[in-house]
Amino acid sequence: MANVSVAAEWQLLYNRYYRKPELYRMTWKHIDLSRNKLHSESALRKLRIFNCAGVPLSETVWKNPGGRLIGMAWTDDQTLACVVQDGTVYQYNIHAEPLRPNISMGKECFEQNVVDCVFWGNGVVCITESNQLFCIPDFKNPKPCKLAGPGIEEPPLCMAVIEPQYTMSGNVEVLLAVGEAYVLAVEGTGFNNWALRSYVVRCRRWLFLVTSALPPEQLSWCGMDTVLLYWDDMLLMMGPRGDPVTYLYDEPIILVPECDGVRILSNSSMEFLQRVPDSTESIFKIGSTSPAALLYDALDHFDRQSAKADENLRLIRSSLPEAVEACIDAAVGFGSNFQRDRIQEMCKILRVLNAVSTMRLASLLVYNNISCYTICSDWWLINAHQHLLALRISEYLGMNQEVVIMHWSCSKITASLAIPDVTLLEILLDKLKLCKGISYAAVAAHADKMARKLAALLVEHEPRSSKQVCSSFVEHRRRDTALSKATESGDTDLVYLVLFHIWQKRPALEFFGMIQARTMARDLFTIYARCYKHEFLKDFFLSNGQLQEVAFLLWKESWDLGRNPMASKGSPLHGPRIKLIEKAQHLFSETKEHTFESKAAEEHAKLLRSDYKAGHFVDSSISDTIGHVLSWETIELLKVKTEFKVSEKRWYWLKVFALATIRDWDALEKFSKEKRPPIGYRPFVEACIEADEKGEALKYIPKLADPRERAESYARIGMAKEAADAASQAKDGELLGRLKLTFSQNAAASSIFDTLRDRLSFQGVS
Repeated sequence: MANVSVAAEWQLLYNRYYRKPELYRMTWKHIDLSRNKLHSESALRKLRIFNCAGVPLSETVWKNPGGRLIGMAWTDDQTLACVVQDGTVYQYNIHAEPLRPNISMGKECFEQNVVDCVFWGNGVVCITESNQLFCIPDFKNPKPCKLAGPGIEEPPLCMAVIEPQYTMSGNVEVLLAVGEAYVLAVEGTGFNNWALRSYVVRCRRWLFLVTSALPPEQLSWCGMDTVLLYWDDMLLMMGPRGDPVTYLYDEPIILVPECDGVRILSNSSMEFLQRVPDSTESIFKIGSTSPAALLYDALDHFDRQSAKADENLRLIRSSLPEAVEACIDAAVGFGSNFQRDRIQEMCKILRVLNAVSTMRLASLLVYNNISCYTICSDWWLINAHQHLLALRISEYLGMNQEVVIMHWSCSKITASLAIPDVTLLEILLDKLKLCKGISYAAVAAHADKMARKLAALLVEHEPRSSKQVCSSFVEHRRRDTALSKATESGDTDLVYLVLFHIWQKRPALEFFGMIQARTMARDLFTIYARCYKHEFLKDFFLSNGQLQEVAFLLWKESWDLGRNPMASKGSPLHGPRIKLIEKAQHLFSETKEHTFESKAAEEHAKLLRSDYKAGHFVDSSISDTIGHVLSWETIELLKVKTEFKVSEKRWYWLKVFALATIRDWDALEKFSKEKRPPIGYRPFVEACIEADEKGEALKYIPKLADPRERAESYARIGMAKEAADAASQAKDGELLGRLKLTFSQNAAASSIFDTLRDRLSFQGVS
């Protein structure tokens, strides 16, 4: 029933068929793969880049210092990464142009010498002469790190990588073959939780171990459960079951694994070994009577005007949609119960795949889904400077053309140094206008890197004001002006973008001076740094004399340290905690306004040192600690209060936040009415807001004596009108401005604050 010639060259491995078609005859001249090895030495080494058909794309003289070339591979974004002996990673595009900056594995790796490396996706793991492992998880954000030491004296027999997306930890795992059938799996980075364990693992589903006396020259997975072993002139394909399949070669080959098979490169050809897809097997397997095979056979009879075509169709009428899906090209003209759009879509994509697989481009793409095509095809084509073809393909498939036009524009700027800026601007605008919403600012940024005045001309055509701010900032270095424009816009994302750029480019004191007088920029920086950059924030507070803020940061660090399991009483971290609190206490004592905090810090340090009952759970979680406190008898509470000389104000603070933490709101309200709180009602408000109980906070906000505090508290729970009323009582224009920023997304609320500010200005109140 099936086409015998198609299946005649298939090989059966247990119960699965494999095929090895020749994709291209190599067109290169005088290339011998046995002489073009990584570790070979010659007087003048060259880096040559070819496409899959052996068509030369580019070449350059290899001038990189750093010793022997250890390994090289293409990353996901078509960048060639090359690792040399001293741990430096050099990167090239497909035109053999070096990309900067180079990446270093660090001083320790440099001193030990790299002897082997394994690449994956956008990362690499290297092993040194002293058997230490170093890793770059992502070339796009290169942060070299040292992995856990495997603790072995002899070099491993081989090394493999389990990529982060297949590990429980989300970090790369390195497998090292040590001795006889012994595998070490090394995972984890950093000094917090290095892990090293010994076991035999299964990579995805299988781990393949070779124990032969003559190790193969190359090993490669072919799909998910088949492995290829290559010795000199023999290629062996083995699976978990069944007898192996042997292929013989009279010339050297190189195995290049792909997601669904293996490319086999030789001096003369490029082949692709893969498992025959189920749909193809169902159609062409010898003797197949599947609906897909019958449908294909019906097409053959239809072409020969045989009545047997209709007979085949009647046999598979109920299974026709499935048969159409398996051999969609043959279904045209017969089917009546399947998605015709699917046929049109597939025909389009087949035309595209055939176009990019020509000898000139030799791009090997496999259709899995349209997103896979977009990622692979467009990037390959634009990196090869096939912009026109990429543009036409994007248009043909109805895809976004912005990526293609952006890349073309940047490439045009780089290659057109002799063209005047005004002339080049007209050329660029003619193409940029083809894509609505394209970022002129991004193209301007590239022009600025090339030190061209074209950048300023392009910025003028950017329709979005936020992009203009960024471009003005990046292109002309008018950082102060850009920061002012960004804050005036009220766009917090834009302010952060400018802040981060200035932060990276300018000295700390200059940066501090720029943000000090700008309330919005200063506040946004403080919010970010409080979460991620404590040391930098301390420097900022010290630069403007805010000692109490530094003290609060130190105190927070002590609490963060207390959450470490190693920070229990008597541990090496216990002493540093106390020192941090003592530093905070000293800074608090420098200001008269923070006597309470100074005393509290002093007592906190004392509590950590004490042998009292409190000392046994001072490092517990907040909930556990409060549970202990509230479960004590009154005599125990009074004993602690007396021993630590807890003031009435401090006592109120503790009880307010304790009750809020356990969410006993009735008890909190009753406590507030026992007598007028010596700490006022602001702690009650703070405790409720922190617990996200706005309704409870409303019980205490009206009791705040200071209208400014009332206004800010109302604003924190989103009550714009009440905040405005309280602020108008305070007659504070600056407060109204801050509140307006808080409600910047609420036009009606912003209008209220503008009206109040105008009224105050008219009355002569600043």
